Amino acid sequence: MSKNLKSCHRCLPKRIILVRHGESQGNRDMAAYTTTPDYRIPLTPLGIEQSRAAGKRIKQVASEDGRSAKWKVYFYVSPYDRTRSTLREMGRAFSRKRVIGVREECRIREQDFGNFQVEERMKDIKQTRERFGRFFFRFPEGESAADVFDRVASFMESLWRDIDMRRLEQDDNMDVNLVIVSHGLTSRVFLMKWFKWTVDQFEMLNNLENCEFRVMQLGPGGDYSLAIHHSTEELHRWGLSPEMIADQQWRATADRGSWYENCPWHLENFFGHLKDTDDESSDVEYFSA
Repeated sequence: MSKNLKSCHRCLPKRIILVRHGESQGNRDMAAYTTTPDYRIPLTPLGIEQSRAAGKRIKQVASEDGRSAKWKVYFYVSPYDRTRSTLREMGRAFSRKRVIGVREECRIREQDFGNFQVEERMKDIKQTRERFGRFFFRFPEGESAADVFDRVASFMESLWRDIDMRRLEQDDNMDVNLVIVSHGLTSRVFLMKWFKWTVDQFEMLNNLENCEFRVMQLGPGGDYSLAIHHSTEELHRWGLSPEMIADQQWRATADRGSWYENCPWHLENFFGHLKDTDDESSDVEYFSA
């Protein structure tokens, strides 16, 4: 392995872990949104338990079940009460020396559904969303998933700048685990942006359960993949197609910056009708027509 590639490995987080918040009052009873602003919806007692358990599981992942002593965590968290509470409860699993830092990041907040939400009206609106399509449907006075995509894309630019500026960790010998405590749709959009999934592929994805997380792990070639930590069965259950799973498996060993030539949604969706060989006579016929 070249010296430059080794340097890339050291400056990149070993894992990027996307976590959905614990169970909230809104998850248990949608009527909560009628009187309480979405950003103030608290965790339930079960959500607190889920958050503490998630912290322990993430510690196991970061420490490789206790086999590694050289690891730390850095957190980004949505500003909503339920995500901040999830992080506080997760944090009980870590000693202070393991935590590099934490940053509240408004761009990874929940999709905006409007202000106070009338339960029956929201049920009708969400049924309309299923017919219209989840990615482009915009809630009245709120956002679409496409809007969330735009701000997540902006957040990722800042994230890369933090990584390039070595703001997450200065010790080259320390494995950094970047944990993003956010929301279900926001996490799916993050994965969509990162792995260049299409809108149709996004529509197939299933939401994360409360305090469920996805681990993007850095492979030996410098690319991130879900297939290093997660099984094929898990990826299939989350809604990834066989082609998407094959792409994740390729990324697990691919060299950073290389291109998956067999990736069908980057070529076949647009140019699958083209011939494999050049036929100059047909080009002349087309342009002279």
